[in-house]
Amino acid sequence: MSSQSTKLKISYKPLWKTLIDKGMRKQDLREKAKISASTIAKLGRDENVTTAVLVRICEALECGLGDVAVLERRPSQENISQ
Repeated sequence: MSSQSTKLKISYKPLWKTLIDKGMRKQDLREKAKISASTIAKLGRDENVTTAVLVRICEALECGLGDVAVLERRPSQENISQ
């Protein structure tokens, strides 16, 4: 395996931009999409959430998946520890 290997990871940066563009707060999203505070925390840490959650967010924001999440290349964990 190459020492330059990277992994695709999900990022929710587009979600935070979409919220700003729509003048919404995280609390507004929680209520409108009916998601928990722990799910908002996962989104903030770029952790995996279910596709059902992503669909509810898209429906609540009336947007597409690309307005909520994107795949980014990040160094793999083994490269970080070297």
